[in-house]
Amino acid sequence: MPKKRDGGGLSKTQQAAKFLGVSVLAGAVLAGLALPAAGALGLTAKGSVEGFDDIPTNLKTPPLSQRTRILDAKGGEIAKVYSRDRTVVGLKDMSPYIQKAIVAIEDARFYEHGAIDLKGILRAVNKNAQSGGVSQGASTLTQQYVKNVFVEEAGDDPDKVAQATQQTIGRKIKELKYAIQVEKELGKQKILQNYLNITFFGQQAYGIEAAAQRYFSKHAKDLNLEESALLAGLVQSPSRYDPVNDPQEATRRRNTVLQRMADLKDVTQAQADAAAKKPIKLAVSRPKNGCITATDGAGFFCDYIRKVFLGDRSFGKTRKIRAQRWNEGGMTIRTTLDPQTQKSIQASLGDHVYDDDPVAGAATIVEPGTGRILGMGQSRPYGFGENQTVINLSVDHRMGGGAGYQPGSTFKPVIAAAALEQGTSPEQEYPSPYRMPYPSPVQTCDGEWQGTDSTQNENKEEVGPYAMKEATAKSVNTYFVQLISDMGICPAVNMAQKMGIERADGKPLQQVPSMTLGVQEMSPLTMASGYAAFANGGEYCSPVAIESITDARGRALKVPQTSCRSAMSKKTADTINTLLKGVVEDGTGKEAGLRGRDSAGKTGTSDSRYAAWFVGYTPNAAGAVWVGDPQHKRKMYDITIGGVPHDKVYGADTPGPIWRDAMTGALDGRPAPALPTVPIDDPAKDKSPGDEGDKGPAKHKPGRGGHGKKPGGGWSIPGFPDILGGGNGG
Repeated sequence: MPKKRDGGGLSKTQQAAKFLGVSVLAGAVLAGLALPAAGALGLTAKGSVEGFDDIPTNLKTPPLSQRTRILDAKGGEIAKVYSRDRTVVGLKDMSPYIQKAIVAIEDARFYEHGAIDLKGILRAVNKNAQSGGVSQGASTLTQQYVKNVFVEEAGDDPDKVAQATQQTIGRKIKELKYAIQVEKELGKQKILQNYLNITFFGQQAYGIEAAAQRYFSKHAKDLNLEESALLAGLVQSPSRYDPVNDPQEATRRRNTVLQRMADLKDVTQAQADAAAKKPIKLAVSRPKNGCITATDGAGFFCDYIRKVFLGDRSFGKTRKIRAQRWNEGGMTIRTTLDPQTQKSIQASLGDHVYDDDPVAGAATIVEPGTGRILGMGQSRPYGFGENQTVINLSVDHRMGGGAGYQPGSTFKPVIAAAALEQGTSPEQEYPSPYRMPYPSPVQTCDGEWQGTDSTQNENKEEVGPYAMKEATAKSVNTYFVQLISDMGICPAVNMAQKMGIERADGKPLQQVPSMTLGVQEMSPLTMASGYAAFANGGEYCSPVAIESITDARGRALKVPQTSCRSAMSKKTADTINTLLKGVVEDGTGKEAGLRGRDSAGKTGTSDSRYAAWFVGYTPNAAGAVWVGDPQHKRKMYDITIGGVPHDKVYGADTPGPIWRDAMTGALDGRPAPALPTVPIDDPAKDKSPGDEGDKGPAKHKPGRGGHGKKPGGGWSIPGFPDILGGGNGG
């Protein structure tokens, strides 16, 4: 007895298939294979029927891969990304001409037969036997749809694609079995709709909507007769009949389809003749896939969105699941990217750093209090050509960036904030000589640091004593070396962590006194987000790039949210505001100051000037700008950047103006609130000549740190070795 299936016995088509046995099944298979019909008759009927029954009943149809649209915060399109350029539409959104044309040329008896066209099989077997090869196939539209499902399920795996398309009897029998199921469950109209959405039309276009856009720059519902005939003709061989590369062959194929439509009375002979006389008129829309097509230099941000999606468990438990979901596409992703900010960043970078300069520039702006990334760009375009790159210089390595860049003196405000949180007064003085060794030992989180390193200030004229405000404005290295040594390293590490400031390579911060000079590599996004905490009353908010996502069915997906936490007291944040306002008003960052609105920031350069920075903020935007050699090879001495020659590059003279122009454009027409500040006296400025610290070695009361000193103390520096070393002041 034949095996029964859930829901009843065998269908009439299955019974017919069993009755006809090997001769019909082999004939159906051989109608599409280059094998002699007699060769299959050696199969036993019993073996073929059992194999047919053993095939699972349910055809698993994967979601059709579609294009995903990535939008900015205003709804403007940044880019389309896809593994298959496809937009699924219903029959109502397909021209009646394309529906008739595809049936006419691929399966004229589509509405008359079931899943298998026995009449067509016999005709094809006879014709193929006469020709000694495959001159005619007998696959129904339903069978072709099933084969396309197998191909879609294979994705981009070449081995699986080969298995899905291999010309074997086993694969054809499997195709027949599933075609029976599909006919029973879907019906003719749904099969036709699915077929027109899944089929490949060449030129990277999958489905009729993408094909209509690719060849004619119009929607599928607007295709006329001759356009529909041309596209229907492509299905048999998209490369052979490609109208872009071989219009003559495409014309012959189109006219074959037109005549077939006339023979079937889908159109009149006069209509077919009139359409056949018309030359092919294409309006080709070239494929625009991926972040390389992004507008306004947003390719790097676009790629960052992909990295966020693949790395966040909100979109799937495993990376494999998330990657599969991304490849399926069909999503609309609205991001945080502000078009005004993005355009301003790119314009500023383009004005100050040329793409063929020996160094590059990168900038990122975030919104304090929300973590929203408003803009992200760089001087070298996204791409694979000369003077291009796909490495996102604004982000950490795990998110598509490089190894990061030493932030130099832009790290000093982190040290200042940690000291203020420990109770240090902003009026704290240190002797701050031009050159000095690091005090040793210095307390770390789990022990002590001991060493013989030394550092010096940028200029020999920078000799203290200094208090915190002037030391910050002038970026005095030796002041901050004494500050971290007095405080200990652990509070600085903890402050950096609370501000989201971490190494770009993902490794833990090294607990060394030189961290105060910014010697550990970081990314612009990290620094901008950390500084945003100063603007936000001491509260840090993690960066976010996605506002919302809807899937192919219009359902909203859960997206990652910013996580905010208190990094420091409001008083500390306001004190840092005061210190960093001094930098742009009367310090190293004067060239970066904004007109008509409060701003604060800090310059920075690395050892040997491999990198230069400016990081700053207003109450409603925080941004970081880096300029340097991504390969860490080119020192910025005797160099021309953006057409401007430099003996040596400072954070103030290149990153500073980039930040100023980018922020000016980004904030144009937007509110200009004031930064909250606190009054700070500067006792060092009030000293008269001859006071302690004005000349010669300065002596201060003992403090706290590696030597067990109390807060507020200082260092006694008699005579120290005349050694060069340390970072730059920026």
